[in-house]
Amino acid sequence: MLESFDWNTLIQQCLNGITFGALLALIALGYTMVYGIVELINFAHGDLFMLGSFLTLTIVGWFGLAAANHTASTAVIVAALATALIAVPIFCAVLNLGIDRIIYKPLRQAPKLAPLVSAIGVSFVLMNIGLFWGGAQDVNFPDLVAILFPDPAAVNDSAPAATTVRNLLGVEAALRFTAKDALVIGVTVPLMVALSLFVRYSTLGKAMRATAQNPVAARLMGIDTDRVIGATFVIGGGLAGFGSVIYCLYINTVSYQMGFQNGLYAFTAAVLGGIGNISGAVLGGLVIGLVRTLGSAYIGETWVGVLIFTVLIVILVFRPSGLLGSRVPEKV
Repeated sequence: MLESFDWNTLIQQCLNGITFGALLALIALGYTMVYGIVELINFAHGDLFMLGSFLTLTIVGWFGLAAANHTASTAVIVAALATALIAVPIFCAVLNLGIDRIIYKPLRQAPKLAPLVSAIGVSFVLMNIGLFWGGAQDVNFPDLVAILFPDPAAVNDSAPAATTVRNLLGVEAALRFTAKDALVIGVTVPLMVALSLFVRYSTLGKAMRATAQNPVAARLMGIDTDRVIGATFVIGGGLAGFGSVIYCLYINTVSYQMGFQNGLYAFTAAVLGGIGNISGAVLGGLVIGLVRTLGSAYIGETWVGVLIFTVLIVILVFRPSGLLGSRVPEKV
């Protein structure tokens, strides 16, 4: 039986799962950082990611690339992507900070249910902004990676511009690891490592950890906790912005509802890994990515959601604090 098993399919699905999981982890970090400091489940985070995707699409349109313009020069495409990678994280960071200052900050001392319900309300507001921005139908994002790295096997006389992405493992390879996969890994992994080092060693990172552990004691030690919380929202929004750009290049579809599903998966990843734990968010994202791709391949796309949340429930039954989470006394 083992001899007849298609190991190449299994390995391929694992590669796909790791790639998608890294993308989810990038979004999940925004959830886990905010919760770790102010114990707020920011349900608007997924829709912030969605607005970043629409801004990415708009920027690409400014460069004449909204349609798959295979005649565009490499310089134009690189300029569009560079602009998006700078502008979108800044946009999401500023918007996230504004949401915190206008809506969440006045509710710091309110019962925990008040900011939670407010976050749900903000989510619906952002979703409707996305509806007005991009419309009710899914919008195709141009496959710019396929234009930059075309598959040589797909190029022929009748179609000189390939629409499939080059396999970095070679044309004859049984497995596919494309430029899209390399882009996701190449952007998300350094960002995650940089964030971990920043939180661990920088002065602001130490202030974040102090505020997360005991905000009252942090204030008594001279730490400006409002500034720390604002910086957390800025960083979380910036990560969502990077995730928006990479998601558009990887999935090539944008929708005003995309924030709900991907935000839900990312939040699940944060809870699964141990919400409030940066390494846990990464691990949770990878687990969700693997479960999603393997479930889709071997069980069926219809059952993917059921499988993901079944795994979540089973793990939380035995590890209520998540895979890397630790039990801590509730702050009062």
